[in-house]
Amino acid sequence: MASLFGRADQVRSITALVAGLRDGGAALLVRGEAGIGKSALLDLAVTVAGQARAQVLSTTGVEAESHLDFAGLHQLLGPLLPLAEALPGPQRTAILTAFGLADAAPPDLFLIALASLNLLADAGSLAPVLVTVDDAHWLDPASAAVLAFVARRIAAEPIGLVASARDGFGTPLDGAGLPELRVPPLDPKAAEALLDARAPGLPPAARASILATAEGNPLALAELPLALGEPEVAGRLDPAGSWLPLTTRLEQAFAGRLDGLPEATVTALEVAALNDGDGLAETLAAAGRLREVATGDLQPAIEARLITVDERRIRFRHPLIRSAVQQRIGGVRRLAVHTALAQAPDMSAERRLWHRAAASEGPDEQVAAELDDAAQHAQRRGAVAGAVRILEIAARLSTDQHRRVERLLRAAAWATELGRRDAVDRLLDLIGPAEITAAQQARRAWVHGRFDNHLAESIPGIRALVAFAWEAIGRAETDLALDLLYAVGLACAYTEPGTEIRESVVAAARRIEVAADDPRLLLVLAFAHPVACGAEVLARLRQWAAAGIGDESSYRALATSANAIGEYELCLAFAAPALTHLRSQGRLGLLARALAVQGRAAANLTNLSIAVTAAEETIRLSRETSVPPVEALGWAQNAQVAALRGRFREFEECAAQAELLATPLRAAAALSTVQHARGLAALAVGRHPEAVEPLLRIFEPGDPAYHLLHHWDAIGDLAEAAASGPSRPRVLEIVAGLERVAERMPTTALRVGLGYARAVLADDEQALLLFLATDLSGWPFVRARAQLVHGAWLRRHRRRAESRAVLRAARDAFDALGAAPWGERARQELRASGEVSTRRAPDALDRLTPQELQIAQLAADGLTNREIGQRLYVSHRTVSTHLHRIFPKLGITSRAAVREALARTPEPPD
Repeated sequence: MASLFGRADQVRSITALVAGLRDGGAALLVRGEAGIGKSALLDLAVTVAGQARAQVLSTTGVEAESHLDFAGLHQLLGPLLPLAEALPGPQRTAILTAFGLADAAPPDLFLIALASLNLLADAGSLAPVLVTVDDAHWLDPASAAVLAFVARRIAAEPIGLVASARDGFGTPLDGAGLPELRVPPLDPKAAEALLDARAPGLPPAARASILATAEGNPLALAELPLALGEPEVAGRLDPAGSWLPLTTRLEQAFAGRLDGLPEATVTALEVAALNDGDGLAETLAAAGRLREVATGDLQPAIEARLITVDERRIRFRHPLIRSAVQQRIGGVRRLAVHTALAQAPDMSAERRLWHRAAASEGPDEQVAAELDDAAQHAQRRGAVAGAVRILEIAARLSTDQHRRVERLLRAAAWATELGRRDAVDRLLDLIGPAEITAAQQARRAWVHGRFDNHLAESIPGIRALVAFAWEAIGRAETDLALDLLYAVGLACAYTEPGTEIRESVVAAARRIEVAADDPRLLLVLAFAHPVACGAEVLARLRQWAAAGIGDESSYRALATSANAIGEYELCLAFAAPALTHLRSQGRLGLLARALAVQGRAAANLTNLSIAVTAAEETIRLSRETSVPPVEALGWAQNAQVAALRGRFREFEECAAQAELLATPLRAAAALSTVQHARGLAALAVGRHPEAVEPLLRIFEPGDPAYHLLHHWDAIGDLAEAAASGPSRPRVLEIVAGLERVAERMPTTALRVGLGYARAVLADDEQALLLFLATDLSGWPFVRARAQLVHGAWLRRHRRRAESRAVLRAARDAFDALGAAPWGERARQELRASGEVSTRRAPDALDRLTPQELQIAQLAADGLTNREIGQRLYVSHRTVSTHLHRIFPKLGITSRAAVREALARTPEPPD
């Protein structure tokens, strides 16, 4: 291939990727400027794949088609659709709905993505699969998002993905962690060789001019010699003239070829350049509405090497040629071309509507209304990004001000689902100073704060949200009122707005006409005023737990409410079905939030087998769905878990990452969890004075780490850290304040935390025995810590024989929980009492990665590989690969032994 001159390194990389597909998947993003040879490298990949008898699936992004949702994905996966029958029902329905082949409830984008991954994986079970995506920067957003999802999950599959993107253009693949293959300009020798091969016999001066102008770009070296015969163009190519980017010079060179073409040929090229399809008959029919055009009129453009034509399609030889033609089309002419395209026969209604919108000379309510309908249709297909784009255009064409604002608000609300803060802000700014209704003002305020849980709101801003909620209640807009009050509740949880605001939220919530046990209402009360409403919320939650729940969507609100008031066992009971429901729907953004709720509960109960996997998945999914506050919380929970396990380097890394994300967001939940983790890390190794400062920050109003809901988590740890130090008086004040809170909010975490705090502050055996006699079921870590303190007290008071039984019980509990540093502290106390302990043997939690542990747990529950893949949003082949790694780590050889291996502490394998 001429355009692979001087590309030995890139050729080796591409060849190695394709040759290694039978051993595992890989993805690569080929980047470089226009004309640098990216497409040639993709062609090479296809050639090598063919030689290796691999399957090849390809798609190409086209700027004019980027508004057609899932067009690129449909082109790519069309050959595999017969395999869709083998997909699980929800996935099959999701992908067929996305392609317009089924009519069902709106599928989540990630369910479509999982279906796409499994189609590719099933195809890969027959032969390796190579996916190529040329010009990925112009792929429609929905297709690009799906491919980014797939690219993250093909390491264990015989699937390769090679995509190309032009420098200066962003793409969802950029955030997928793909390695990049840079395609630099050719070195001088390779550039000279390519030019001499393509244009031999050039005069020395012309040759030198082209080499200087082309700057090592293969397309320029191939195309600029053709411009030398055109004086006007040749003058613009003079490297000594005014500087222009090479892309612009190439576009000018291509544009110069249009000057001598017949008018009918130029008309056909103009229509083809603005058309969002490549159908030959369609292009000629539309061009025929502007002037008489026949197929033969395309011949001059073919000879000028601008287009290629076959029986069905007309295509530009390079995107820069299309761009050059588009830039020559004036405003009035552009409207005429779009009008002609909108009248072309056999065009789909969706594409016809786009051309009618592009042909509008000004606002047109009829077109705006049709675009609104099209946006709703796109949203039902799972193409949220496309729906947002369509609604924005509909708003621009609206003649009715109220409808214009409604469309912008709906677009902004949908954009929050995409994690696009920039798009949300831009859409809300488009509303401008226009007159809007009270309901629209409320919705604008609610949408604006969704990304940071309204943390950026000032106290007056929070009061405004409460006022909007009261107005919504007056208009009987229940859902909007609950949304607004929940937003204020979150702000109340993360900062201290004062009693007045808390009580106003509760008062408003009680005026909403919903059942007293409505999960949404309980969520508002739990967050807005847990102290005043905690007892009521707890009673309602227990009623829900006893009665059972018919509506699966309620579980998440109930789990979050239980989490807020510190009822962690209830939280875990509600979270399990909530997570299953969200996984089945593919709602990964909400799933990440629910996992963070589960992770907090599990970490505070020291249920590390749940906490480890929840934190890892929270990070992964929140990053994938662009929810930075939740990602920060995931890292913070990972830090807390690492501190409990004694993995102190990992703790420091996770804490730093959490603070990096959380500090600019003022995400107090994450910052508070980090300080709690710092305190636990110091306590774990007996450095109690070092634990005081980070733990105190959680209780100090005005500190970025202040967080009311974390007071019941950290009070026992703070009391232990400060029991004999200078901060003891301040901690006694905090304990006294929480004692008053407990009188109104008798929830379990606060009861246990205060009980432990009183016991360690008393430094009295009777206080410890009284605490150990209370109900600590579900709280084995706190019980073991109290036993450790009691055993140490007995040893210090020369009651060594009595201390050993207590310390053994603590040691064994810590070992079973995986709290290694506390187990080591118990062993040190036992040695001091005269008894030697064996070292703790590693268990599954130590041997497996978080994802391996999660897969092993699901396999132990009896799920098949396909069922595990559906839950974790990976392919069943990836699950199989993980299991084959898990077996030797656990010292087993079959799936049937997984449950027993997780339940025991195996000896290290040879």
